[in-house]
Amino acid sequence: MNIKKESNSLNTKKSVFDITKFTHVDYPDHLACIVWFSGCNMRCDYCYNKEIVFAKSGNYTTNDVLEFLKTRINLLEAVVLSGGEASSHDLVDLCKAIKKLGFKIKLDTNGTYFSQIKKLIELNLLDFVALDYKAPENKFTQITHSNKYNDFSKTLDLLINEFKDFEVRTTLHNDLLNTDDINAIVKDLTTRGYNKNYYIQRFQDTGESIAGIGLASNSFDESLLSNDLNIIWR
Repeated sequence: MNIKKESNSLNTKKSVFDITKFTHVDYPDHLACIVWFSGCNMRCDYCYNKEIVFAKSGNYTTNDVLEFLKTRINLLEAVVLSGGEASSHDLVDLCKAIKKLGFKIKLDTNGTYFSQIKKLIELNLLDFVALDYKAPENKFTQITHSNKYNDFSKTLDLLINEFKDFEVRTTLHNDLLNTDDINAIVKDLTTRGYNKNYYIQRFQDTGESIAGIGLASNSFDESLLSNDLNIIWR
């Protein structure tokens, strides 16, 4: 991708792996671009963004992002901050600058950087959040290879109690999660007071997942799923 690279006082660190110039599916009802931040504190077995996850640095600075966005004023409505894990980076100054340009901001997150996300919410810098519920607590470390369930849990409660526009989603690989696991997630969500749509994303075999896993060998019986939440498949 050819984006003119500029520098100013905001940030000259190359923390952005790539920029997707246009998407109409990643932010509900909005035309957007995606800013992919390098690095992640998880190593989810099914993750297909391993180049981004393992990257120690990126190809663009946040200044490059802003210069690109200036060319998209009145053409795009929003910016999706994704990764990797976008919230592992200090996003406050970038989000303020994006807002000044007139764009909405959506954050894709695993929810484990609670303080960062809380600060962004308190400063009214986020318009939408997509929170990944990786697995029920008993399988969380096994699938994510992290010990961050408690941090994720705090973020989930924060969103339910203090933030309106967000969604919870789970990536499903039938060999990693079964109907009992999904039902456990649904039960946890409803117990906490979550009453929105719950999205399940089917694993897509790109041949490049972190654990090198392919299509599942186990079947998944959707008829066994709880109806306590409206489940939408993607």
